[in-house]
Amino acid sequence: MTNLSAATVTNPTNLPSRYEIRKLTEAHIPWAKSIVFHSNMFYSPVWPVVYPEDRTARVYEGFRAADYLVRHQIQSGYSFGVFDLEYQFRREESKPDGKLYWDLKDTSLSADQLQDQMDFPLVSVALAYDGINALDMEKLGPLIACLPLFGTFYHVLEERDPRGGSWKPTAEKQVLMRNATSTRHDVEGKGVMKKLAQFLMRYAAEQGFRGIQIECLADAVTRVWSNPPPPFKATIVSEFSCDDYYENEEVNGSTKKVRPFGDQVKQRAAKVFVDLKPSANGHAAVGAAVPAVGALG
Repeated sequence: MTNLSAATVTNPTNLPSRYEIRKLTEAHIPWAKSIVFHSNMFYSPVWPVVYPEDRTARVYEGFRAADYLVRHQIQSGYSFGVFDLEYQFRREESKPDGKLYWDLKDTSLSADQLQDQMDFPLVSVALAYDGINALDMEKLGPLIACLPLFGTFYHVLEERDPRGGSWKPTAEKQVLMRNATSTRHDVEGKGVMKKLAQFLMRYAAEQGFRGIQIECLADAVTRVWSNPPPPFKATIVSEFSCDDYYENEEVNGSTKKVRPFGDQVKQRAAKVFVDLKPSANGHAAVGAAVPAVGALG
């Protein structure tokens, strides 16, 4: 372990020795943004389908627009990343720490070419913030303008959440809000996301949080967060299937039902609440713990 590792005796990373979990700092904001948008716009089961055109241009737009969201979470002190200690730099000038080489005007690049320009050892991120320090929705405006259905996703899950305001924090270190889980495409399938998620659960519990809330738009993420390690318990508090979700739209004076996500996105969206103190509370936030779901998304 290096002295940058966030692991402790009571909260090990449980990752192969080449990987290390570290707390993210403001210096990592560009890297985190690039991982989140490269992963989502090219490899998500949702966004490449509903926004198939000009993906690289949308990656760049999202990269700019997500600065507030990513910065808010990293500055909170509750965001972590996995670093590859054996990472081989592609360019000599990237050493010793790594660099991002994106030219936000060059929209001709492919997913692979963009990834080649992400020459840094950060391979996975789990961004979070204390729920008492809520996000400023006005500052999220540019991000929602870039991905309009991003706002729809959260809105529908909120509408279907039966808890009302009972779960919401009233002071610091009560509920941790998780927003943005992404792993570099070339590192997917190695269990990195799962180990980072479970590390964050243990970390939040040690910090005194009673729960973590996360909205999931990939089966692998839902599966990990809805099946936390003991003694934690999880509940899916709201969900919907993208291809079954309809909205009413006025067309020539008449109401027509439309599917904003289209009929090609066969993805389940879910809001998960992880109870970090089930023995104290007696039960999870709502209902019972849920079984594993889906396949790798």
